[in-house]
Amino acid sequence: MRWQVDLHIHSNKSSDGDFSPFHIVRLASKNNLRAISIADHDTVDAYPEALQYGEEEGVEVIPSIELTTVFDDREFHLLLPFVNWEKKVVAELISRGSEKRISEAKERVRKLQELGFDLSWKEVSRKSKPNPPLGVTIAQILLEKYEKNKIPGLEKYHKGPNRVFAPYFFYKDYFMEGKPAWVAKQNLDLLEALRLAPETEGVPVLAHPGAYFQKASQYDLAVLKESGLEGLEVYTSYHNPSQTENYKAIAEELGLVPTAGSDFHGKIKPHIAFGSLKAGEYWMVEELKKRRK
Repeated sequence: MRWQVDLHIHSNKSSDGDFSPFHIVRLASKNNLRAISIADHDTVDAYPEALQYGEEEGVEVIPSIELTTVFDDREFHLLLPFVNWEKKVVAELISRGSEKRISEAKERVRKLQELGFDLSWKEVSRKSKPNPPLGVTIAQILLEKYEKNKIPGLEKYHKGPNRVFAPYFFYKDYFMEGKPAWVAKQNLDLLEALRLAPETEGVPVLAHPGAYFQKASQYDLAVLKESGLEGLEVYTSYHNPSQTENYKAIAEELGLVPTAGSDFHGKIKPHIAFGSLKAGEYWMVEELKKRRK
C-alpha cells in the first residue's frame, strides 16, 4: 500500500520549474507516492489540470501554493495546502505579490546593468512569463547568455562543480544582503498572509524554516503560531540532520504539524531528485486536514 507523500513540488508553472503538472503526477505514480502537493511560487496555474491527472493516475493531488512573504526583514515562504485556487482572495494575494516581485526583479536587473552585465528587463520578463522572475531565474537567464556570448565576469560559474549550482552561487554573490545587486524585499507581509489564510481554505505551513534566507528561530515560530500558522516543513532538502531534529522538537512543542517536502524543481536544483525525500508519510496529510478551517 502506498503511504509516502511529498507536499512541496514545483511544476513549470513556477518561473524556475521544468516539469508540467502532467509529468509531475506521472513521476509521483512511478515513485509510488500516495499524495503530492504542487506548490508553485505565487501561482495556482497548475490547477485544476493537476487534479484531473491525479485522478487518472490514482495519486491524491493536494492543491497548494508557495507564497513569498516577508517577516522581520527576512523572506519567508508560506505553503497553503488545500487552498481553494478559485477563490477571489487567492487571486488578490497573487496579484499583490506579483506586483511587489516585479518591482524587486526590475531593480535587480537595473543593478546588474550598472555592474556592466548585458541583460535587459525585456528579455528577463519574456523568458520568465507568465510569472515574476525569481532571483535564481534572473541568474539562470544571465548564465545561459554566457554560454553563447562568453560574458566577462561569469567564467567561474561554469567551471567544474560550480556549473551545476551556478544560479545559486551567482545569487549568493550578487543578490544576498550586502552584495552588489541586493534589493530590499518587497514581498507580502507574512502576518497579513496568515490572517487571510482561513479565507483561502488553505492550511498555513511554513516551508523550509532553516533555509539560509529564513533561519526561523523558536521565537519566530511561536509568534507565527499565535498568528495562525498550523504546520512546519520539518523534512526538507534544505535541512541537515541537526536542523531536522531541532525543528521536529519545535513543531512538537508548539503543536505544529510536521510536514515533508522535497522542493523539487528540476534542472535549477539538480541535486534534488524526484522522490528522493522519503520522510513524508500520509498521516501528515490527515493531520493537516484536521486543521482546515
